[in-house]
Amino acid sequence: MNGTLLVAVVLLPIFLAMPISLIRWKQDTHWMLYAEGVVLLTSALAYYALANSDRQMHVLFRFANDLEIAFCIDGLATVFAALVSFLWPLATLYAFEYMSHLEHRRLFFMFYVMTFGVTLGIAFSGNILTMYCFYEMLTMVTLPLIIHPLSKEAISASRTYLLYSLGGAAFAFIGMIFILYYGTTGAFVPGGVMHTPAVMDRQNLFLVIYVITFFGFSVKAAMWPFGGWLPKAGIAPTPVTALLHAVAVVKAGAFALMRITYYSFGVEFLRGTWAQTLLLVFVIITIVYGCSRALKETHLKRRLAYSTMSNLSYILFGVVLMSPLGLVGALCHMVFHAFMKICSFFCVGAVMHQTKKNYVHEINGLGHVMPVTFVIFTISGLALMGVPGLPGFISKWNLAKAAVSSEQPLALVGVFALLVSALLTAVYMMSISFRAFCPGRKFDYETVAGYRDPGWRMLVPLVVFVLVLFLFGLHSEPLVKLFTALASEL
Repeated sequence: MNGTLLVAVVLLPIFLAMPISLIRWKQDTHWMLYAEGVVLLTSALAYYALANSDRQMHVLFRFANDLEIAFCIDGLATVFAALVSFLWPLATLYAFEYMSHLEHRRLFFMFYVMTFGVTLGIAFSGNILTMYCFYEMLTMVTLPLIIHPLSKEAISASRTYLLYSLGGAAFAFIGMIFILYYGTTGAFVPGGVMHTPAVMDRQNLFLVIYVITFFGFSVKAAMWPFGGWLPKAGIAPTPVTALLHAVAVVKAGAFALMRITYYSFGVEFLRGTWAQTLLLVFVIITIVYGCSRALKETHLKRRLAYSTMSNLSYILFGVVLMSPLGLVGALCHMVFHAFMKICSFFCVGAVMHQTKKNYVHEINGLGHVMPVTFVIFTISGLALMGVPGLPGFISKWNLAKAAVSSEQPLALVGVFALLVSALLTAVYMMSISFRAFCPGRKFDYETVAGYRDPGWRMLVPLVVFVLVLFLFGLHSEPLVKLFTALASEL
């Protein structure tokens, strides 16, 4: 595969997004078609690059010595890039209708398309320096999306997001420097690169560095106590929060943690140490904390935000088990959660767009006038619970199997946390569906008679996502085999 193509996949959406805001378009339809065309072209090029990968390192430019911005496609990059490239065109289509009555839409979509390219830059990063650079760019291009409403709440949320992200970046920077200086290479190598005598002679020091680095990248993955920015970011428009919570930001954090654990520090260096035990504790706390806060929360989007915090730690739980089975479970949940959560967020966004209602107690009876939206929401909720026949069950099963096979007492505590989380998920998700479809005998249906399901641009992505949920739930074996093969390389 020509390295120019791989570089183009990353840079084209970043540069081609600029005309959306900078050019004066005669009609809104024109720039919308242009934006969707750029996203579709990028996705098509990304899939072509994945299909024709040569697994070679392609250098964009070199700073000095071994410091270079380079791209490469390996198994992990394939999973993340394929996921992002499938979701982004549909999310963009949804956003056109959702944003139709808001101001500064062209500026919004310029950054929305740019974020696609930056996220692919993280996926295709061939070394720790490249990933770190695009990781920081992700903060910069998503910040305008969060601040877009320009309300006091949006400004406060964006400030919180920036402070958390910069703090996490400082911790991650420390880890990057140690990897570049003491590692055999800065590139991502299955099994890790920290095998030098200097590292082995000072194991505890480098375990401290690993924990610091993990905490740094875990900010975007919303691990407790660093996930306070996530519920506040719900003030952003739903197309933003859906991608923040399902793909771009939180999954980039989880992806980065997979990279540093399995491809930089290496699980042979980390497994069985106090660092693994400490991180297992934080991950398990986050699983229970997130779903507990979701149960208490009455704002629809913030409830889903806390749910995301809990579910992202499912992925981190698989990562810190530091075993092939753990990585399989983590990859399963990374992919499946993306569809489950973007589906539920888009349903909530449809409700807010059509009715201007934001709280759980306000949605009584809406299932009768918005049946498609709430049926799909209910299916996504059942999937998040882990009901057999839907993909959430597959990922939780693989995570539980990995935990039991690890023979670590703390991992078994993690299994118990998964069960508690499934129970609480059932309550906070199904209570919404129950209110929508069964508001009570005395409910006056005339109060919701004027509402209806959204238009086709919002419904088509929802239908596609729910069909994918059924596909993964009933026929997940090929994907699990793919993840198993990827994990065996490590």
